[in-house]
Order: sequence, then structure tokens, then C-alpha cells
Amino acid sequence: MNRVLLALVLLSPSFLQVSKANVFVPTTIDETIPADTARVDTGLTLHGVTVLGNRKKDLQMKTSVNSVVVDRNYLTTNYSGSLMQSLSGVPGVKASSIGSGESKPTIRGLGFNRMVVAEDGIKHEGQQWGDDHGLEIDQFAIDRIEIMKGPAALLYGSDAIGGVIDLYSNRIPNKPFEGAASIFTRTNNESLGLSAKMSGRQNHLYWRTNITAIDYADYKVPTDSIEYYSYRIGLHNRRLRNTAGRELDGSATLGYIGYRFHTDLKVSNSYNKSGFFANAHGLEVRLSDIDYDHSSRDIDLPQHSVNHLKVMSHSAYQADKWVLEMSLAYQNNIRKESSEPVSHGYMPKPADALEREFKKHTLTGNLELTMPIGDKHSFKAGINTEYQHNRRGGWGFIIPDFETLSLGGFLFDRFTITKDLIVNAGLRYDFARTHIHSYSDWYKTPTADGDSVYKERSANSTRSFNSVTWSTGVNYSVGNWVLKANIGKSFRMPIPKELGADGVNYHIFRYEKGNAALDPEESYQLDAGIHWSNDRVTVQVDPYLNYFPNYIYMNPTANYYEGLQLYYYTQSRVVRYGFEAQVDWKILPTLEAGVKGEYLYAEQLSGEKKGYTLPFSTPWSVDTDVKYSFQPETDHEAYVALNLHIVGAQNNIVPPEKSTPGYFTLNMTAGKTFAFHDNTLRVSLHAENLLNRKYYDHTSYYRLMDIPEPGRNVALMLTYNF
Repeated sequence: MNRVLLALVLLSPSFLQVSKANVFVPTTIDETIPADTARVDTGLTLHGVTVLGNRKKDLQMKTSVNSVVVDRNYLTTNYSGSLMQSLSGVPGVKASSIGSGESKPTIRGLGFNRMVVAEDGIKHEGQQWGDDHGLEIDQFAIDRIEIMKGPAALLYGSDAIGGVIDLYSNRIPNKPFEGAASIFTRTNNESLGLSAKMSGRQNHLYWRTNITAIDYADYKVPTDSIEYYSYRIGLHNRRLRNTAGRELDGSATLGYIGYRFHTDLKVSNSYNKSGFFANAHGLEVRLSDIDYDHSSRDIDLPQHSVNHLKVMSHSAYQADKWVLEMSLAYQNNIRKESSEPVSHGYMPKPADALEREFKKHTLTGNLELTMPIGDKHSFKAGINTEYQHNRRGGWGFIIPDFETLSLGGFLFDRFTITKDLIVNAGLRYDFARTHIHSYSDWYKTPTADGDSVYKERSANSTRSFNSVTWSTGVNYSVGNWVLKANIGKSFRMPIPKELGADGVNYHIFRYEKGNAALDPEESYQLDAGIHWSNDRVTVQVDPYLNYFPNYIYMNPTANYYEGLQLYYYTQSRVVRYGFEAQVDWKILPTLEAGVKGEYLYAEQLSGEKKGYTLPFSTPWSVDTDVKYSFQPETDHEAYVALNLHIVGAQNNIVPPEKSTPGYFTLNMTAGKTFAFHDNTLRVSLHAENLLNRKYYDHTSYYRLMDIPEPGRNVALMLTYNF
């Protein structure tokens, strides 16, 4: 092939838009997006257990980015506790479980501050730097999800170096009153939950509300004991003691739709409280007076709670030739970590149980203009700004107080040469400034000369960063083929934890040390997409190549500090490459089958660990699916599906990391929809690890304690739509 296929990582505007009868509104989830919409279709939609590609070539030509659209039915069918666990069946997307009800997302092995989770186009800002921090978002309020795999910094700037998971809950109701109510349960941690949402529309005004409540017990693993620091720890009834929790979420939206103007205001709040696995917090738990085995639903010490308040507004004005959008948001994230007050090292016994507290305030503003230029060009321009203000508390230290201000702007043009050949290019500039406050221990530490001082953990400093990033690409279609590729540069500024951490993280049993001299992280990535489909078969292969001149990562060492393994932040040149592939076959109108898999290789090209991979690297995996539908495409649809999930051994490690053996699990989903006049009742069953196999996830820090992943788990959900 003589042409070099390049593609722009083009993100979607901040909400789904379409012009209908000259009224500018977001589309509903079941509407077809016309070709002239301001929003870019991503082409591949997940409807159920089997990943079915969209066979319409024009949809594949809407964007050159490798991306997936997940609808509400997929989330209901594959409910697995947390939102990210439910999405872990998407090729390239993984979830590291954290206890019973939380998990951290990764895209192509990149997580934390290397990927963005956004809600209705607004970047979600919590304490996402922590390994044990989940997402403070109500998964039952979400209508659809767009997952962008690969660099996506054009609209989001820093942190979108690995991709974006964009969550949308902005569906416009079509009736004066409608809604849905769900009840659900999971057997492994005996969770019970209820979620209800209602909405309505009268002329130009509409409203939406949602509330979710979940309560869950300690979760179970397929083993009677684990080994930690050469100590054998027995598990009562095979439960990880003190991993119970509860969650309460709520939101309300009020909106107006006019002839050319649309605006809405949304207020949401998410509260979660759960325990940390007690034995992971330190061997002193053996001496605690707490009876952790008294009840599987108690939330004892150590524990954490988080409350996330979010106020968002989105407005748009549509003229004859252009569209102007503005999004504003305020977020307040309050996180508390509590543990039994005991002395550690030179630290005396604290007076209370509040180990850490973080109060983060975030202000966000986005402005975007979309307009055509002639018949061939579609032009976009936008500016983004964000201000973060974070304050700490408690007797433990891990990150300092900080303020961060970031500004960015982008230009993008999409040039349609012919309907089968589309090129695009974009340019972005970002500036950010972070001010880190000094911090010294509240207790004295002896020095070598015999004195005692208040040890400084963080020094007062201000760092400024700026970067020019770009992306360019093309889509090409011929026959049943659609070929895409893109090349671009992204950047990520070091976060305050990477610059100023200096303390013990007891929840994941390690000592973490920052590096104030870190440079901004840059990434160059080449992505490609090869798609072929006919009426029955869809084939898709998405390879990528990623080069980091200065990758930032936490390096594990063989040294111990204050009794825990020492990790410190460093930088090295890194190359990463891999692919996602899938084949889907509609054998009969009622029978579907599919195979999907992913592979990732990473290697450090410089530094202390030159020649090794990166810590917690994702091993290869393959999924095979078979689905049989009863009465498909009717109001009484029913289905049953089997999934075989195979994960390879991970022997490519970073010393002193240990290898993780491969494994497989057998999973099943089933469901049926019952129609009652204009209402429906949907019954969904999702069973994981049917054989109750014992296995370890290489990306989970719990494996360092010899803790396997959860055992057999069956989730049942009943949803009534009215």
C-alpha cells in the first residue's frame, strides 16, 4: 500500500447533538445520527455479550480514531458490580478491582492520570492518583459510553495520553413522564441495590432525576488462607474481612430547548463508604480489639469514605452556519481514610483515627466553535481551562497541598476529499502551573548528629509546563474495507503525587517517594485500523505503536523503608506496542459467535531497569463468545450466552516483581424482556467464574499478598421501564 495512512485523534464534542426541525437538542440513545451532525460517530457499538461491529461503512468513515460505543443494554447485561468491571469486556479496557465495589480503569495498560474519565464532556476530577480510589460516578445514571483508545489530548489536554472514557447521561426525554426502576443483587458479596430514574418534558422544558443505593458485604475468594510477610492468615468463611461497603448516589437535571438555544444544569452527588481489607493494612491487625469476623457487613477500621459533588452546566447556540457550545463545572471531592491509631517508626500514637483527608475543589470551563468552510471542510476550535485546589489533613502524609491551573486551546479541520477519502489535522497548545506547598511531620525524627527535627516531607515549589501537541490522519474506504491510521503527539504534566509524595501507603503496603525534578511526559503514537465486513461477518484489527521519551513510573525496589517496600518515581524511555482484534459471525438470525483478543508489549529503553517491561503490565487475553437468541428483534427477546475468558501468564516483569500464571474463567449471561403494553420488564443474569477457579490478576496489587480474585459470582438485575 503506497499511501501512508494517518489519523487524527478526534474526540467528540461535549455532548451528542443533532438538528431536528431547526431545534438544537442532544439525541436520545435510540436515534440514528445523521451524516451532517456536529458529533462524530465512532462506528462500533456494543449491544450485548458478543461484540458486533457496525456494518455500515459510512459510520466507520465518521472518525479515524479507534473507539467503541457502549449502550445502556450492554451495561445492564454485563453488570459486574462497578462500572469499570462491567466495561472490562471491551477489548483494550481493563479494570483493577479494589475490594467489593470499586475498580480502576485502564486503556491499553495506561490508567490513573494517563487516561481521562469524563461525564457529559466534563473531565471527572477526584483523587484519581490513588491505587485504592474508585470512580465517584453513578453507573445507573449513564445512558451511553464512548471509549477512545489511544492519545486523545486534542480536546482534553494533559492526562488524555492513553485515551478517554466519556460517560453520557444527557438523554432528552420524549414524554411528559417516563422512567425506569432496577433492583439488583450479587451473590459473592451479597450486595443489594436499588436504582430509579424519572424524567419528563413539557414543551421547551425538561427534567431528569436519578437515585441509587447499594449495600454489600465482605467478598469471597476461592481460598481458606493467604500468606503475607511469611505469615499465614486464615480467612473466615473465605471472606476478605472488612471489605464491605455502601453507596448512595443522586442527581437532578433541569433543561431548556429553544429554537436555536439549548441549556441545562445538572447537580449530582456520589457518596461511598467501604472498608480496606484489614490484614492488608498491617500485621498489627492481629493485635486489634476489633472482631472483624463478627459480621460480614460491618465497616470497621481501616476504612475510607468519599463524597463527590458535581455541578455542571452546558449551553449551545446554533446559527445557520455555526454552533457555539459552552460547558462549566464545579466539583468538590472530599475523601477520608481512617485507621486504628498506632505508632509507626518515630511517629507516636495519634490522638484519633483520621489518617488522611483530602479536600479537592475543581473549576472547569470549555468553549467550542464548530462551522463548515465551503462544501469540503468542517472546522472546529476550542479553549479549555481548569483550576484545582487540594488540601490535606490527618496524621498521615502521602501527597502535599497543591493548586494547579491549566489552559489549552485547539484547532481542527476535517477535509472530505471524496466520500471514500477523508483527511484531518489538528493542533493544540497547553500551559499548566502547579504550586506545591511544604509539609513537615507533626512529630520529631532523630538525626545522625543526635538532634531531633520535624522532618520535611515536601518542599515549597512551583513548576510550569507547556507543550504543543498535534495529530493528523486519514480514513480510506474501498469495497468492504475501511482503513484508518493516525499519528500524533500527546503530553502529560507530572501530578503533585509524582512530584512530592513521601510517605507510607499502608493500604497497598509500600513506601512511596516522589521526584520534584520530573519533566513533563511526552508520547508519540501511531494507530491503525483495518475493518472488513459484510452482512454476516465483521473483522477488525487495531494495531498501535507508542513511544515515550520520558515515561514516568513508580519503580519497585528491593529496599525497605519504615518496614515497607520502597517505590520511587523515575523516568525512562519506553516503547509500547500491541493490538486489539475481533471477529464476529452472525451464523443464523438466532445464533452469533465471536472471538476477540488483545496483546501489549512494553520495554524500558533506558534507566535503572533498562531492558525490562513496566510494573503491572497487562498480559495477553482472548475471549470467545457464543450467543443464542429466542425471538430476536421482538418485544419478547430472550437470549443466553457463554464466554470463555483466557489470560496468558505474565513472565515479562520488573524485578523484584513476581510472575503471574495464566488462567481461564467460564462466564455466562442470559436475559429476557417481557412487554406490558407500553412498558417492559428486563431480566438480566450475569455469572462470572462459574467454575470457581483460583487465579491472580497481574494488574492488582492484592496479588502481592497472595490474594486471588473473587470466586464464583452471579448477578441478577430486574429493570422495569415505564
